[in-house]
Amino acid sequence: MKDKVHFYVKGLKDGIPVAAGYFAVAFSLGIVARNSGLSAFQGFLASLLNTASAGEYSLFASIREGVTYAELALSIFIINIRYFLMSCSLSQKFLPSVSVIHRFFTGFGITDEIFALSVSQKNFSPFYTYGVISLTVPSWSVATALGVCAGTVLPVRIVSALSVALFGMFLAIVIPPAKKDRVLALCVFSSFLLSYLCGVLPYIRNIGAGMRTVILTVTVSAVMALVKPLRNEENTQDEK
Repeated sequence: MKDKVHFYVKGLKDGIPVAAGYFAVAFSLGIVARNSGLSAFQGFLASLLNTASAGEYSLFASIREGVTYAELALSIFIINIRYFLMSCSLSQKFLPSVSVIHRFFTGFGITDEIFALSVSQKNFSPFYTYGVISLTVPSWSVATALGVCAGTVLPVRIVSALSVALFGMFLAIVIPPAKKDRVLALCVFSSFLLSYLCGVLPYIRNIGAGMRTVILTVTVSAVMALVKPLRNEENTQDEK
């Protein structure tokens, strides 16, 4: 029992800076939710069940465009599919005795940051992840609801300015690694260019934003995987 409390408290402490960062991002996401016609409770529930900035942005954009449920589900699945890989990777750190319930709830709360914190632990326990989740997920959900409320009260110009903040966050995530990797930079540039073309070309621009995102995600990633596949470390060392 003491070990569980120890890991949980450690997770709480490590989750404080992540929760603070989540609050700022989710507040801007709440503005987007408000522009899509969602209430504060709906924004809160969306963030509680789908703790992913890119996934939620696609969700709110799809709701605004009135796409079908099938298109909505497919776009969210493709955008959030990386969490399957993170969950599989983290599962390797579980002891065989850990129950399915712990595996389920740990996987449910996985985000990029929570995964990074959890997988970096030498002596991993699901209670560490629970500690991080206990701060970060409520922060994300409450901030989204507050963003929706602020979008209802604040002037239109301020709401428009706050809406841009989310795109700034996306750029802050993408640009640093793209500077270090030419292949990734090419992938990002191609995505930007193709996304713009799909939004202006006849016929293609009539496709919903969510479906365009799905098509571009699958196409660009598949082409880059074939043209510039990642070389594992073992093969690289053997060649050297």
